[in-house]
Amino acid sequence: MTELPPRDPGVSEKIQILSTEHWSLIAARALTYQESLGRVSMFLGVLSGSVIALALIAQVDHFSTTFIAVAIFMLAVVFFVGVATIRRLQMLNLDDYRWVLGMNRLRHAYLELHPELEPYFITSQHDDVAGNLKTLGLAPASAPLLGTVFHGFITLPGMLGVIVASVGAAIAGLAVSGFGQWSSTPAGVRTVAMAPASSPVFRLPRDSPASHW
Repeated sequence: MTELPPRDPGVSEKIQILSTEHWSLIAARALTYQESLGRVSMFLGVLSGSVIALALIAQVDHFSTTFIAVAIFMLAVVFFVGVATIRRLQMLNLDDYRWVLGMNRLRHAYLELHPELEPYFITSQHDDVAGNLKTLGLAPASAPLLGTVFHGFITLPGMLGVIVASVGAAIAGLAVSGFGQWSSTPAGVRTVAMAPASSPVFRLPRDSPASHW
């Protein structure tokens, strides 16, 4: 009978510790995906509700100045929710990148303990940029530059960016359309339309740094 070589008794303990951390990162990544989808669903719900409400108002008001004022206010709220959603999705993407980095390091530790298992791993064991992109399926060698650029438009922040930009364009169009009718708008409607701009919620301190995302 062939005798097995003696094994380090500490190897099993190391693997158990590494596996526990690995499962923690997997759970954190799953929570990141859940929050991303929840944020997107919330934004789409706000957008759908606003469009339905504006359709009902348009049937009653026949696209008068009152409709324009209400539409600008409601779409401004949708625009704010969309920008906040995109910002949060960017933060969640950074968190997901961190979880992938941690799992790559753990995979490297596995292979240090059992290097003979390296042919069976299809993801990277390195925590550099190339290794993380390979684990995410975004290796630079696997796609041309043009495909990498257009990949941003099919991600959640990219698609929401197109929708939010459309909402902003609709707000601008309504503002331009209603500008000529502003002088004949009742005072009460003017107050409602100007409320978002005059509210302290939408004001930023003069010394606050701008966010470049």
